[in-house]
This record gives sequence, structure tokens and C-alpha cells, in this order.
Amino acid sequence: MRVIYLILLFTLLEGCKREAGIDYFTSDKAAIYFSKVEEICNQDNGDLWGENLYGPILIVDYNSRRVYSNVPDADGILKSKDGIYTGLYPREEVISNYAVYFGNTLFAMAPLPREEDPYRIITRCLHGLFHCFQIRNDLNLADYNTSHMDEKTARLYIKLEWKALERAIRTLGETRQQAIRDALVFRTARREMYPSFKEDENKFEFHEGLTTFTYSFLGSDDHNSYTKHILENLHRLYAVRSYARSFGFTSGSLYAYLLNEEGFDFKTIKDPMADLGELTREAYVISLPEISRDIAGSLAFNYDLDVIQVEEKESEEATRDRLRKRIVQYTEKPVVFLELESPNFSFEPEDIDPVDSLGVIYQSLRVSDNWGKLSIDEGGCLVSNNLKFMRVPAREIKTDKNHISGDGWQLILDSNWEMVKVEENFYIQKLLP
Repeated sequence: MRVIYLILLFTLLEGCKREAGIDYFTSDKAAIYFSKVEEICNQDNGDLWGENLYGPILIVDYNSRRVYSNVPDADGILKSKDGIYTGLYPREEVISNYAVYFGNTLFAMAPLPREEDPYRIITRCLHGLFHCFQIRNDLNLADYNTSHMDEKTARLYIKLEWKALERAIRTLGETRQQAIRDALVFRTARREMYPSFKEDENKFEFHEGLTTFTYSFLGSDDHNSYTKHILENLHRLYAVRSYARSFGFTSGSLYAYLLNEEGFDFKTIKDPMADLGELTREAYVISLPEISRDIAGSLAFNYDLDVIQVEEKESEEATRDRLRKRIVQYTEKPVVFLELESPNFSFEPEDIDPVDSLGVIYQSLRVSDNWGKLSIDEGGCLVSNNLKFMRVPAREIKTDKNHISGDGWQLILDSNWEMVKVEENFYIQKLLP
């Protein structure tokens, strides 16, 4: 009876594991998607960036953390079956659509969407592969701070810039030329107001904007679908509540689209801080005024300035009302303070809200840093504008060795870090030698 009981228990547990995962994806499906991604990369074969982008890919199920790979890892963690390598991604590690080292191998990580969407799965693989390309070629500068993009004036200028870029994409000839010039005027006017953020803007656009352009270009069946996907991404991010951690995906991809239309050779880019706007100005031979702010105001009426102003007013009022109660849990009640030194974030742009000088509230977040890994599934957290500190609510804290949990979050601390209580609040700090 004991043996039968154990067998039944094992069967039940295995069934729960399957239910917890994404049921549409299997090793057979993984083989199909790997083949499609390889075919896309082979068709390009380095024409776009000078090398075939295909390489190690790690498709991950968020729920079960089961991984599927097209190649083995160097340390032999993944196990082979029918040409697909599988295993479990560590619970304490952050899952993101990026490039990650796993088993001493650089992989393109592609999280599975909740429902099967071939375009999203394929382009997430391409997204990660391009980040691997950036890392291999020293073109990966992921450390940037563009918190100014949540200020009212910066949001207004970026919306004007995007509207002009969309007009440029939808038109040809002199109309396109004029729209690109208008977009560059709005861009330059904003940078005249926030000169200290210029390099950070460039890095964000290069890091994620070129990635968005690359997977959209390579992952689309034809020019019309490629244009459609680029503009869909613009419209999706246009509506998000915070641009500080999202604008670069859109701006960089729009300028890259226009550069590609003009026959620009992306293989010539060797500087990860290259200004895509300046490259576009040079490619289209556009002259700008000495001071762009002098004419940006008059041009704005050609791009629905009155509509943008209403949008921003409504967004500001809605955000203020929504966040008034939430802010209290990060400012007045006991909280856990974490200092950020070299963070790696994974989040959805739609899930974040700027809170003036206090920072940005993330509804859900995965972050890794020198102190360990933090996963927030609900309840949110507050990250400072300079990306140096974050706070999570200190309700229902439980500790089990290096595993600390609270209401809606889990923290795995590295061995040389600890959590200490000072009065009512908690702090994460290094162990004293």
C-alpha cells in the first residue's frame, strides 16, 4: 500500500506541475520554433548586422520555469531529448526577454506568452539574439537613466516627435523629408531643455530601439507587415503611463526604420552611444535651426498639440487619483529599503506609474543586483528616479535563512548579505567582515 500511495502522490504532484505550466508548449513545438528562427537568421545571414544572429536560445515558461533550448549548455545542466535540451530555470533567477548566462553559456532568453502567438515567440527569440550580438561586439550599454522623460514637458515633446516620425513613415518624398525635420526639431528642442540626459537617451535608443527594429524587420513576412508592427509598437507605448523606462524602444526603432528606408548600412555603427537621430539627419541631408525651441512651438500645432495637452492633463489627473492611496504604503508604513548598485530589471511598461520626485511605482517586477534576486508579483514597489534605491512594503515578512518573503514578494539574498531592522524599517546590507 505504501508503494501505491507514493506512486499516486507522485502522479498527483506531476499533474499539478503540468497544470502550473503553459500547456500549449512542448519539446516538439520548441523544435518548430527553433527551426523558424534559424531559417529567418539564415535568410538574413549577416546582411543587416554583419553576422548571422542565430545562436543559443532559451525559451522559458514563466509559471513552471521549464526551459527549452536548441543547444546544450557548457556545464551540462540541460538534458537532451529528441534534439531539444530541457531543464528548470533557477527560482531565484530573473526571467526576462534578454541575454543571460546559464550553465556558463550566453543564451537569448525568450519568455513564453500566456497564449500561443507565433509572431511574439519568434520575435522574442530574435530580441534576445540581438542582445547577445550586442554583448559579443561590445555594443551593450544597458546602464542609463532617463527619468526626465516622465516630466510634463519632456512627455509633450516626445509625443510630438513620435507623431512627426509616424507621418514620415506613412509618407514619401518631400512630405517625408519635412516630417523628419519636424521630428528632429522636437527632439532637439527637448534636448536643449534637458542637455544632461542626451547620452542616456542615445544609449537607451541604441540598446532597445535597435533591438525592436531588428526583430520587427527580420520577423515580419513583408514590408507592409514590418511597417505595421513598428507602428503597433509605437501606439502601444504611446499609451503607457511612464516613458522613463519605455520611450527608447519606440524612438530608436522609428529612426532605425527611416534609416533602413534610406539604405543605411547598420554594420557601420561601432559606437553604442551613437545618436540615431543625428544619423537620420545626415542620411536625409536635413538642416536644423541654431535653436530648435524657437520654432518648435509653431510646428507643434501641425501635430495635434491641443489633443496631446488634453491627453496629458487627463493622464495626470487619473494617475494622481490612482496613486494617492498607494504612495502611503511606501512612505509612511514600515518598508524594506534596498540600495541599487548594478540592477537588471524585467517588467512590462504598462505596469509602471511615475510619482513626481518620489520615483516610479512598479506593479510587478523582477530585479537582480549585487545583493541577490527580488521577485514582486503583486503589491508593487517604489524605485527612485535615479535608480539608486527601491522600497517594498514590509507587511507579513518571513525569513528562512537567505530566503525572505513579504506580502506579494520574494527575496533571495546572496551569502554575504543580510536584512537588518532599524526602528520600524528594514534594510539590506552587506555582512560585516
